[in-house]
Amino acid sequence: MAESGTDRAPVPSFNPWTAAYEYAVDAWQRGVLYADVMRQRGNQYHDHMAKRAPNVLSMESELVLDGRELPRPVNYGLLRIKPPAGVETDPIKRPFLVVDPRAGHGPGIGGFKPESEIGVALRAGHPCYFATFLPQPMPTQTVEDVMMAEARFLEEIIALHPDAEGKPVVVANCQAGWQIMMTAAVRPELFGPIIVAGAPLSYWAGWRGMNPMRYAGGLLGGSWLTAMTSDLGDGKFDGAWLVQNFENLNPANTLWSKQYNLYANVDTEASRYLSFEKWWGGHVFLNGPEIQYIVDNLFVGNRLATAGLVTSDGIRIDLRNIRSPIVVFCSKGDNITPPPQALGWIPDLYQNEAEVLAHGQTIVYAVHESIGHLGIFVSGSVARKEHQEFTSNIDMIDVLPPGIYQAEIADKTPDTPNADLAYGNYVLSFEQRTLDDVRAIVDRNEEDDQRFAAVARISDINLGMYRSFVQPWVRAMVTPQSAEWMQRMHPLRLPYELISDRNPLIAPIAQVAEQVREQRQQASPANPFLMAQEMFSNMIETSLNIWQDLRDSADERTFLSVYGSPVVQDLAGLGAKSGPPRKHPGVSPEHLRFMQQRAAELRSMLQEGGLRVASIRMLLYVSGAEGGLDERSYALIRKMRAEADDALSLQQFKDLIREQTLMMTLDSAAAIQAMPRLLEGSTAAEIRASLDAMKSVLEAAEPLSDAARESLDEMERIFEAAERRAQKRVQGQAPATARGTTPAKTSAPVDDLVEAAAQVPAKTARPHPAAARKAENDAAGGKAAKKTAANGAAKSAVKSGSTSASRSPSKSAAKTAAKSTKTAAKRASAARQSSKA
Repeated sequence: MAESGTDRAPVPSFNPWTAAYEYAVDAWQRGVLYADVMRQRGNQYHDHMAKRAPNVLSMESELVLDGRELPRPVNYGLLRIKPPAGVETDPIKRPFLVVDPRAGHGPGIGGFKPESEIGVALRAGHPCYFATFLPQPMPTQTVEDVMMAEARFLEEIIALHPDAEGKPVVVANCQAGWQIMMTAAVRPELFGPIIVAGAPLSYWAGWRGMNPMRYAGGLLGGSWLTAMTSDLGDGKFDGAWLVQNFENLNPANTLWSKQYNLYANVDTEASRYLSFEKWWGGHVFLNGPEIQYIVDNLFVGNRLATAGLVTSDGIRIDLRNIRSPIVVFCSKGDNITPPPQALGWIPDLYQNEAEVLAHGQTIVYAVHESIGHLGIFVSGSVARKEHQEFTSNIDMIDVLPPGIYQAEIADKTPDTPNADLAYGNYVLSFEQRTLDDVRAIVDRNEEDDQRFAAVARISDINLGMYRSFVQPWVRAMVTPQSAEWMQRMHPLRLPYELISDRNPLIAPIAQVAEQVREQRQQASPANPFLMAQEMFSNMIETSLNIWQDLRDSADERTFLSVYGSPVVQDLAGLGAKSGPPRKHPGVSPEHLRFMQQRAAELRSMLQEGGLRVASIRMLLYVSGAEGGLDERSYALIRKMRAEADDALSLQQFKDLIREQTLMMTLDSAAAIQAMPRLLEGSTAAEIRASLDAMKSVLEAAEPLSDAARESLDEMERIFEAAERRAQKRVQGQAPATARGTTPAKTSAPVDDLVEAAAQVPAKTARPHPAAARKAENDAAGGKAAKKTAANGAAKSAVKSGSTSASRSPSKSAAKTAAKSTKTAAKRASAARQSSKA
């Protein structure tokens, strides 16, 4: 039985001649349009490089400080980003400084489009600045000079925003990450939170079979080739060679996929392709000494992660000196800066969590599952999620207690508790982690470190040989003209130079492309020849991927076998050395003395601070048991600070958090036992208000874990006991003030008896039967013998006041309670008179 026409979708004609003609017209038109896009790319390149200070920022900006005018001139400059229409910045909010990588490409990728690091910060109301740079370096410029310029930029930003609540946030992408970290290690007082995105800091680290780029230095014999390239460039290193290294990592994308995607979708992809190529093709230059320092000390030497670098004036560059929170954002899909290279510096510098706390360092890491290297700071989806969450919660990051955390970003759903407290479409939380968690990601192999150490030694040997026997001849042959022609003939730069309107053979394409757009005829997606084209493309891409895997595997096996040879390691001088090739830098005697003095100072302050400090200790105690913090909790703290008349400044709040964290780390039991003493001077209403506020903060996120709930109950008992003591003080003083007589003794309620029993030392106390029964009911699982921290704290707080009661064990518990209450009231009154005096 025949089916009706509405039962089936229309089937395109499979007439081979019709399909072939349709495809041929479409393919020819796409070819013309593709050639026209290449022509536009060349024109765009010439226009871009003709600018005095080219960048790809999508926002307007103005120059604030020119690095060429500094005492140590550099080709960097500080730009202030002008907010777009409809966006206003708040002078109270801390400013942002975005620093782009100078690793072959030009500046501006951090503000490449509205959905970017700069765009997110501007929409959040933060003033924004950008560290730009010129294509050509200053003649005497060094890495240290750039560090000093970045420090000067931050000084200028701080001076321009005296009312800002906090030091500037610095966002550093890729190569700029290690540059900023070095600057922060030397000038830590200038920095607020630091966000390093896709930044390599531990260059020998990596996963076998996945990160072949780290083997390049060893396979090329070290850094001698860098020196020769700089010599051929007449003292300047062409950044196009660095870009070439990136291109070689993924030959399928470089040789086929990127161009084929444009050809296959030329009607829609032209604009996106041209905007990206404007940045990708804007190559810049570095001084020979700059790139040599980078390769010798970082890429090959890997000295940054173990505090092995020393400045020209003798300052050791130790990343442990950084006092600002460090946010490390990396991705498993990044083949240029994989997570081991982004996080390897942490276990390189620290042996355990106690050392992290001793240095007061807060480290937050976030690992994306799939995004590529450029997507970390270019992708719009990453900007809308990760960068937006970091930006909107930057003050929370700044006050995180010292330690290691992992940032977790969850989607906000209708079932999310207190969803209105979380900004945007996600909920950001920080989960406490250990060094073992980081080590599991880094997966360090000491045998591989031995191989890389051999590479570093052989690199020094080869560089010395080159400088002694080859470099004089190369420099004698090179002229400025030959260096310029070598730069223009670079394989990456040549297509931009040739395919543009400057070439008379290319210029006519524009007119033909215009006619094609007017008569465009696209083939049907079901065209069999179009399907065959896709299959052919997939075959080429797969073949190139297979070739890449074979190449990378061969490189890795060659590297491991050559530099793993005992003979090669002996020739490199490693055979005479024992122990690991990269030793832990250790803690300086000065820092140890400082920590000893600081510990003594903090111990002397355990019973100082009052209700505010007690509340902070409660927050730290419970959140520590929970194992993390949530942005919803901090949103409530921020709201309380905004509504309070005597609120601490953000810096004061941060200092208080860090101070109390160290106290809790030094002696948690003593810090908890001192809490009743801290609460003595507050009224019952103040204690109750503070308890309710801290409970709301701690319970703002998801339901607490069992450990956190137990800690919260413990804190609640301490606060409630202090509240009752405050109420009794008032009750004991009010009648005496009103009538001038001593109130008659009445039988204490069961709750008062429980408290009194807790105040009497265990050796002599004889608790009232009702008090004993209630204590047994309160004890979890009938474990009455195990004293809670709250009881211990209460005992410590009133120990001196209950001495006389302990001498009369024959008295009843009710009498002891009344006497303890009276004694406590007298002490409180005397303390108040003393404080007034």
